[in-house]
Amino acid sequence: MEYEKRPTREHHHKGKSSERLLDKTIIIRELGIHPGQIILDAGCGNGYMSKLFSEAVGSTGKVFALDPDEESIAALRSETVGTNIEAIVGDISTTTELEKSSIDLIYVSTVLHGFSAAQVRGFRDEVKRLLKPGARLAIIEIEKRPTPFGPPLDIRFSPEELQQALPLASLDTVQVGEYFYLQMFENRVES
Repeated sequence: MEYEKRPTREHHHKGKSSERLLDKTIIIRELGIHPGQIILDAGCGNGYMSKLFSEAVGSTGKVFALDPDEESIAALRSETVGTNIEAIVGDISTTTELEKSSIDLIYVSTVLHGFSAAQVRGFRDEVKRLLKPGARLAIIEIEKRPTPFGPPLDIRFSPEELQQALPLASLDTVQVGEYFYLQMFENRVES
């Protein structure tokens, strides 16, 4: 399905997390994070990946943990005082308070399937605004096939549909759990 034809019904998964179902070792390896990077964990939920990213970027790096849920962000702020994690209430499908061309990696896990076509467009625009040239976008989604849990198939994205929806160079697609894949993109500079 083209993302322009996405269903418009609301999809919420507040409080639910795919954390225990994802192979975080594979994810961290595939992301290739190194010290000093600036990472945006968009739709961070409880911040479990933000904490791993914080360790990987070290004291010279920074992690922005972004989520529209004020309670989750408040809890994450209290847990990460004095760290390189900055927890922010916000929505990656709109313009955020983050500086243009300031992010080395944007990570979005099991979020995009809940977006309407308008939100996908807003997400695409904000990702392009935030990524540095050569920076990467990492999207984890539930496979578009019957699974024992997850959203309806008609709102899931296949890797090909993500590639069609986003104006970035498509990189690898990697299995990161029994029902999950990681699709990588790069913000290539036009010459």
